[in-house]
Amino acid sequence: MPTQLDNALEAIMGELTKEGMPFVTVPFERDGVTVPTFAMAPPTMAHYFAHFCNEHKDVPFLVDGDIRLTFGEAYQAAVCVAEGLATKHGIEKGDRVGIAARNSANWMIAYMGIVMAGGCATLLNGFWSGEELAYGIRLAECKLVLADAGRAKRLEGQDYSAKLVMMDHNAPSEGLGEVWAVPSGDGPSVAMAMLGQLGPDDLASILYTSGSTGQSKGAWSDHRGVVAGTMSYVSQSAMAKILLEKQGEDMSAQPCALVAVPLFHVTGEVPLFLQSYAIARKLVLMPKWDAEEALRLMDAEKVTYFVGVPLMSYEIATHPNRDKYDISACKSFAAGGAPRPLEHVTKIKEAFPKGFPLLGYGLTETNAVGCGNFNENYLAKPGSTGRASQPLVEVAIIDDDGNHLAQGDVGEVCIRTVANFRGYWNNEEATKKAFTSDGFFRTGDLGYLDEDEYLFIVDRKKDIIIRGGENISCIEVEDAVYAHADIAECSVFGLPDDRMGEVPAAVFRVKDGRDPMTAADLREFLLSRIAPFKVPLEEHIWLVTETLPRLGTQKIDKKSLREAYTKQLAAA
Repeated sequence: MPTQLDNALEAIMGELTKEGMPFVTVPFERDGVTVPTFAMAPPTMAHYFAHFCNEHKDVPFLVDGDIRLTFGEAYQAAVCVAEGLATKHGIEKGDRVGIAARNSANWMIAYMGIVMAGGCATLLNGFWSGEELAYGIRLAECKLVLADAGRAKRLEGQDYSAKLVMMDHNAPSEGLGEVWAVPSGDGPSVAMAMLGQLGPDDLASILYTSGSTGQSKGAWSDHRGVVAGTMSYVSQSAMAKILLEKQGEDMSAQPCALVAVPLFHVTGEVPLFLQSYAIARKLVLMPKWDAEEALRLMDAEKVTYFVGVPLMSYEIATHPNRDKYDISACKSFAAGGAPRPLEHVTKIKEAFPKGFPLLGYGLTETNAVGCGNFNENYLAKPGSTGRASQPLVEVAIIDDDGNHLAQGDVGEVCIRTVANFRGYWNNEEATKKAFTSDGFFRTGDLGYLDEDEYLFIVDRKKDIIIRGGENISCIEVEDAVYAHADIAECSVFGLPDDRMGEVPAAVFRVKDGRDPMTAADLREFLLSRIAPFKVPLEEHIWLVTETLPRLGTQKIDKKSLREAYTKQLAAA
């Protein structure tokens, strides 16, 4: 039965979506399928930035060390970046412009400037090796790449055709100086002129996704999809704010979020970064994750909302110095990117009795939109990712033949929404396989809907490991192992881990007659080829002398290997 909270949230959303209200929807037909879309949403992200940065122009927005910017100041900086991209570097509508940098205020301003110049914000994974970065640049056919010193060094000697432009993380006019130009004033700025040229069907973003087929794919979205994904989160925030006000909570303080997840991932990009413009939320950045530094910033800046991979909120809740900091302003501890262990839910609630753990479920290909499990409902059903986010999202459980399954039956979780991506860049075959004939995106996750329409994820069809929110393709790591001339066969799989959720592991056999090889040797070889987070630790690499177990299809029996080595570690 729906809970009292479910009924309250549905009633609030019902009011917010009435005629004349901000989240009223209208039907939109795409590829022969009709889906709801927000009638009053801005047509593009460029219009979205212009509207909300003007509405909140004097409100604090970005805090990055000593750099503090209002919404208006961030927008004016982005106007100069858009001007520089067009006049200095010839960026035109639809050109892909990569960002290869760690989180910073300048990363966000660069994103805005790219979009406002009509370009496609191409979010390169900052954890990638030089070879992987070059591959991502080539795949998206980037015209220009903005890279900070760390990523630029990795790209030295790599094969890519884009123009590389350096950026730094100091004051915007300096850190983005290579793409900075003040509009002349003789006519409209590039950003202003582009507002008359950009439309909902134009290219907006490319994000990279590690699926089951090895190398990353570039998931591209139009402005309609990114705007819809962003406004879907805004509608959820509006619903939550009204609920809390009805419960007597004082919601007058400015919302504030700590940015502790990578902005190049969809969780950092859409619900955290892009949503903040509409809800006038201050964003506080930290260069890299450290639980005590997070506590210090949450105290100093009065952070009201925290989102991270599950281990982050758990580390805050269990930190030995937690009581030294006042983080009572933070009422929400959200997680995404990986399942949250049930123990974490309890620990967070015990540590923050006036706050609530939250869980979201969305994917790169859905612009982070999907399901949400809130407050007491999450405590009641901590194993669930929640119900479909209204009013845009439809969730269905579908079998391999595309048939919709009954409630309670396990099948592939599929999501249909106007926020879904449009396809994988230059990969029509993968794009076609990603969608059902009636417009649902196949997530690759296996799950079921219970009697209250709550989604439970039970397994994955895709051969991936989710390590602390980072997707790792088993096939990609196996390909890197097989690049060593002495390897006869190998298998890469995930092992359960209390802190990271999962970690990669590998079993390998050396060709007959070759020199002996240790786990340390293989790890050193892999670190020279792929990003460190994809490489198993030495204690999770096993050398065997017997042929690896096979299924009837002659594929390596990865499931039995995973079970055997999980038991071996538990017994150690």
